[in-house]
Amino acid sequence: MAELGADATAEARADPPADDLHTGWTRRVVGYVAILVMVNVMVDSVLASPTFVLPQLSEAFHTDQFAWIGSSAMLAGAMWAPLLGKSADINGKRKILVITLLVAGAGGLVCLAAPHIIVFVIGRVLQGAAVAALFLTVALIRDICAPKFAMVVTGFVTSGSAVFGIVTPFILEPALDAFGWRVVFVISASFAGLATLLVRLVLPESRNRTPGKVDVRGALVLGGGLAGVLVYISLGQVFGWLNPFPILVLVAGIAALLFWYLVLTRRPEPVIDIRGISVALGLGLLVVVMGTGAYQSMLQLFSLLIEVSPEDGLGYGIAGPAALGLMFGVPSIGIMLGGILAGAVATRVGPARTLAAGVLAGVTATVIMLLIGAGNLPLAVVSSFLLSLTAGSLVTSGFNLASILAPRERQGTVSSMVMVMVAIGSVTMNFIGSAVLGATRTVHEGESVNSSFGVHSYIAVAGVVFVLAAIPTAFLVRRMRGYVVTGVPVSHI
Repeated sequence: MAELGADATAEARADPPADDLHTGWTRRVVGYVAILVMVNVMVDSVLASPTFVLPQLSEAFHTDQFAWIGSSAMLAGAMWAPLLGKSADINGKRKILVITLLVAGAGGLVCLAAPHIIVFVIGRVLQGAAVAALFLTVALIRDICAPKFAMVVTGFVTSGSAVFGIVTPFILEPALDAFGWRVVFVISASFAGLATLLVRLVLPESRNRTPGKVDVRGALVLGGGLAGVLVYISLGQVFGWLNPFPILVLVAGIAALLFWYLVLTRRPEPVIDIRGISVALGLGLLVVVMGTGAYQSMLQLFSLLIEVSPEDGLGYGIAGPAALGLMFGVPSIGIMLGGILAGAVATRVGPARTLAAGVLAGVTATVIMLLIGAGNLPLAVVSSFLLSLTAGSLVTSGFNLASILAPRERQGTVSSMVMVMVAIGSVTMNFIGSAVLGATRTVHEGESVNSSFGVHSYIAVAGVVFVLAAIPTAFLVRRMRGYVVTGVPVSHI
């Protein structure tokens, strides 16, 4: 990626005239948005739906490592994103989006037929390509819409899939009873196939491309380094943090990252020019990695809490009538509202302030959950709704911030950086939460269960991460004070 420095402003002026871009809602734009929302419905089915069936998956594959089951696709997404982002800028966003949908669909079929955990994880790695589909939908918007209108549309595209999330749990619950956990992967593969067809037939190909070549070696080394560090976080809690094998994986991951940073990023056209990241973008990425990680870890916890009844006397548990639908259906409204409002409000106050609003909602939600929500279904629903507002706001604001800090020709690459942060945060916090629960388990009526101390410690960790995210948020808001959204990138901020 060429340097995102002050020279980006001059390069951006070479973009197509603003009157070539859509500035308001038309039938064509609505059609494009509907298709891109469908793509992200598929992404949600890959990333979120398996959290509904974590206990069933753990039983089917005889493992208690639910963090692996829930996060393997996101971890793979962190590996896929840099390669696919750069490829999209060079070869066309629609073309790469079609490829990612096909790979994700194939991964769903592998998971569906998996006879054991190893094959299942391979399928989840393939499904990780869906992570790239999310940021590619956002990058395509910049090719279709003028900058201010693109912020609004981004809110709809990144959070519009939550409409389906409102009804999904209520439909999924009886489907799971009838067909078992495999129905989740039937749904994701079906959405991938339909989305592939519509994207290929209806969406226009990117007009903005960057001449050059993809640094495949750099992408593989970067992805491998990220995987090595993140895998250590998972294996450490299973084999021991000082066990030789996890240590070897960690050392290999760190060595790969150092080699990529010290050697490969100095070559022409690195997959990500990390030295060219502006201060504002760096702060924004830091907020995204912490905020989305804390949110995803809480989502994982909710899937465990709804399996425990408050009457079991464990000090937590929110099982009850329609608990699954309430915890995962109603808060989908929050994701949709958070994303749409963040996109609309950002056109007036900028994405930095909407990012700050998302962090504040996350802090409030974890405080409620920590004090009284872990054993109270109504308050847990309120907390989940606030966290959903956080999720919608952080993702939309993160992408909008990136879009104004780079020219259109590099939207794929820059958007992939946001997605890498989302993936790293989600994987890391899920594994940390799993380690907290695993280290604090207790015996209740002859059975090993999560302790109340462990559950509340889990929530407290997420809350601390939200509070820490508020620090770079404050610096970001101050740095971008007075900025007005224009069509010119401001990567020098």
